[in-house]
Amino acid sequence: MSDLTENTQEKQEEDARHKMLREIEEKQSRKVYARHTKHQSTWFGLGMMGTIGWTVAIPTLLGVALGIWIDAHWSSPISWTLTLLIGGLLMGCVNAWLWIDREQKAMERERAEEERNVE
Repeated sequence: MSDLTENTQEKQEEDARHKMLREIEEKQSRKVYARHTKHQSTWFGLGMMGTIGWTVAIPTLLGVALGIWIDAHWSSPISWTLTLLIGGLLMGCVNAWLWIDREQKAMERERAEEERNVE
């Protein structure tokens, strides 16, 4: 009976050691990644937000300007200003979403590459 208890206890200790090693490896890889991407500071994040904002704002403003011009030159039962505002906003949001998705995938690739280099 004591052999079974000792084996169980040894197994638990070994599992605890493996778990601790995995946690240490994860922390180490996060630290290496943080050191590698140290240049991406708070200002970098704010700059990204500004870029995303302009990615949405520019198509929206262009749509409004074109809509005002069309409304001024041709009479129509619909408001081209409102229509193109919504179209520009949608186009800007799609552009921003695609840009964020592309950046996220690049960051994930870099992180996976860093993890491979650590191993």
